[in-house]
Amino acid sequence: MMPRVQRSLQSTVVALLLSLILPICSCSRSRSDRVVIGCKNFTESLILGEVMAQQIEAHTRLRVERRFYLAGTYICHQAILAGRIDIYPEYTGTALTAVLKQQSMISREAVYRQVKSEYERRYGLTLGAGLGFNDTFAIEIRAEDARRLGIHTLSQAAQFTPSWRAGFGYEFMERPDGYRGLASTYGLRFAAAPRIMDLGLLARALHEHQIDLAAGNTTDGLIPKLDLFVLADDKNYFPPYEAVPVIREQTLQEHPELRSILDALKDKISDAEMQRLNYAVDGEHRDVVEVAQAFLRSKGLVP
Repeated sequence: MMPRVQRSLQSTVVALLLSLILPICSCSRSRSDRVVIGCKNFTESLILGEVMAQQIEAHTRLRVERRFYLAGTYICHQAILAGRIDIYPEYTGTALTAVLKQQSMISREAVYRQVKSEYERRYGLTLGAGLGFNDTFAIEIRAEDARRLGIHTLSQAAQFTPSWRAGFGYEFMERPDGYRGLASTYGLRFAAAPRIMDLGLLARALHEHQIDLAAGNTTDGLIPKLDLFVLADDKNYFPPYEAVPVIREQTLQEHPELRSILDALKDKISDAEMQRLNYAVDGEHRDVVEVAQAFLRSKGLVP
């Protein structure tokens, strides 16, 4: 009886979330004086959303509305299709596998071209220029364990995982490029079913020995601070995850200047820089507005 109740509850929650984003008759109307920026509910997406918002504010007279913390990929994708948001930061590998449901590719350029082409053909969306960094999934363990066991790769770690506890975010457990495929590729087994945790809690849970392996992101600012170690994906399971703006083509038709304004962010953020920006918010507890503004000024993009 309990599984049926749980499924019913999950269906109700999904329905409530979709009711917040699905289009009503006026949701796709023209916004001549404003643009709406969305983002997912984790630090890096919040920073990127704020960077894009401030970049637009600095170079246009448009009013920028921030619609942040929109849960995960599916909610953001539905929101932009519904016209509730105009732009949001996404990752090419996520778009390829989780949205388009296509097979992984190794080439960063090929993934970008495929996603851009399919988004334009299917959805009336397009991609802006890549921001410069590749935020692939990071399968992390404590660095002390990596040193003690002498392991560097996921293939090496597989022999130890039967005695380890794993922790993953909900989306990683469900998406096609997530847990199931990873476990199958590397033959991973754990001492118990993986714990499903909020993304913001995983690194500290690993550091505090609540779990022994976690799926984070390579640009997580807490990796060096908490002395964590990223296992090499030696079988190339994960595709490239290049950060890009996803933009409604209708929005670009109404405000064509946005293309060049957002393209000015092309290749402006390296992997190391994104990690520092994340740490400024997560580790130093600085305000995301201040962090985004300081970054844009350091690149000469805003006064």
